[in-house]
Amino acid sequence: MSYRDLRNFTEMMRALGYPRLISMENFRTPNFPLVAEVLIWLVKRYEPNADLPMDVDTEQDRVIFIKSVAQFMATKAHIKLNTKKLYQADGYAVKELLKVTAMLYNAMKTNTGQQEEEQEEETTAMSFDISSRIADLKASRQLASEITTKGASLYDLLGREVELREQRSVAINKPLEINEIEKHLKVSIRAVEQEIKKTEHMLNNVASDEANLDAKISKKKLELERNRKRLQTLQSVRPAFMDEYERLEEDLQKQYESYLQKFRNLGYLEQQLEEHNRAEQDKFEETENSLKRMQTLLKTETDKINLNDDEFEDVMVDEEEDDDEDDSEDDEIMTAGQMKPQRGGKPDKQQQLQPQQRVFGSMTGPDSDDDDSETLSSGDSEIDVDDDDLEDDQSGDSEDLEISANPRRDRNNLNDSDNDF
Repeated sequence: MSYRDLRNFTEMMRALGYPRLISMENFRTPNFPLVAEVLIWLVKRYEPNADLPMDVDTEQDRVIFIKSVAQFMATKAHIKLNTKKLYQADGYAVKELLKVTAMLYNAMKTNTGQQEEEQEEETTAMSFDISSRIADLKASRQLASEITTKGASLYDLLGREVELREQRSVAINKPLEINEIEKHLKVSIRAVEQEIKKTEHMLNNVASDEANLDAKISKKKLELERNRKRLQTLQSVRPAFMDEYERLEEDLQKQYESYLQKFRNLGYLEQQLEEHNRAEQDKFEETENSLKRMQTLLKTETDKINLNDDEFEDVMVDEEEDDDEDDSEDDEIMTAGQMKPQRGGKPDKQQQLQPQQRVFGSMTGPDSDDDDSETLSSGDSEIDVDDDDLEDDQSGDSEDLEISANPRRDRNNLNDSDNDF
């Protein structure tokens, strides 16, 4: 460890932004926690998503931690670290840490220089054409793929180094036996001699093989020519069934067109039938609703008519009873006036010859009242009158009879008046 290395390490860590101040006296004695903290910070600075074991309490944990850090830097940054010096955690570990720190510091300086150049380019407003750098871009991609492939193969070979080292050491330390070496050499010589003989035989048979191949090629050419001619003849000759085939194809086309037309007609008719059924259903529903409304109206009208008929029958019954009472009273009065004998002898001849007719009255109130009053007055006067008075009464009765000479017409008038009522 030199003073210059330690100073450069502390200055680079300060420039990279390490949050803790590192003194040059920290590495005078082994300080593994500080080395582990610096390694973790450098790895996270290089790859934020890196997964590292954080336990450094025991010896085994420290060994695993140093191996994982060294493997990560070898695969990702292609930096080879000495794990023994890192595990010492003293001034010798600073040299190993300085490798990673220098890489990050140079990258930071390069990035800063590129930013300054970009700012200068922006200020000068120079146009950058990426088409001129396409070849470089392809070359860089190819190199990157080759580097990745070679790095993977190298990693596999290094992984097998332990086994190969043991085998190599065994082979080197093994004593050489002349008899065994001579035996293996003889076997190898025999194998080589057999390969030589086989090759010479193949060289001798090249001419015959070539002749055989030429014969086969000519034979295949002749067969190809025959097949071509046969194909041309088949294409030129019209098959016997071709006419029937074309006719059937035309019939099939016609049948297909007819099928399409019938299918369209059937679809149209089904649609029309559906619409007709829907219209009939709507009409039937409307008719049924109208019939229900008419039935309701007829029922209400029938109830009203039955109620009016009952009331009219009651009124007619009352009217007939009143008419019967009036008719009975009139009959009694007329009978009393006709059947009373004259005072002092037989009834008059004219009175005997007068027919006894039934008197029918009319519905007119004033006439019937006058007639009744006249009849009553004549009846009353028959009590104490003479024959002259009786004749006067008979003449009055005849006038009443003449008024009621047509009883059928009076009955019809009564019925008409009842109907009017």
